Amino acid sequence: MHNAFVDVFARWIAATRMSLAIGEVRWITPSVQCVHILAIAATLACMAMLNLRVLGVVGREESLASVSHRYARWLWPTLVVLFLTGSVLIIGEPRRSLENVVFATKMVLVATVALITFAVTRPLKQDAAFWDSGPRHRVAQLLAVISLCLWAAIVFAGRWIAYAQDS
Repeated sequence: MHNAFVDVFARWIAATRMSLAIGEVRWITPSVQCVHILAIAATLACMAMLNLRVLGVVGREESLASVSHRYARWLWPTLVVLFLTGSVLIIGEPRRSLENVVFATKMVLVATVALITFAVTRPLKQDAAFWDSGPRHRVAQLLAVISLCLWAAIVFAGRWIAYAQDS
């Protein structure tokens, strides 16, 4: 998959002072990758707990709104850390990511799961019992299963990027 605009944009980023500096200073990329991986772990833990609560596997004695509030305090800031560290990694090696179909797929999956998470957690701010019963509860459970599957696909895609270089 080749896109001329993406190729020109990636080459432009690769020629910037920041990209060159990231590439030249040997400790930047591995340090940023470590922070990125820790943020992934924190994000996955939050999402697992939230989705498993929706499914009734854990935390049944606590309201979904309470669990959502507890983990959202960690989730959204870790997503910001992921965005920032991911941006540094992209700037350091723009062609590796921007010209890679697996990277593009991963970004679509991340955007989708973020929207699903927002759709599940947002109504709980107005009505703590929003998802508690009936058809809404079944929708929430379906969204939780989809979310868990998407997060697994995101982790898989994140690792696959290194092995799926487009030419």
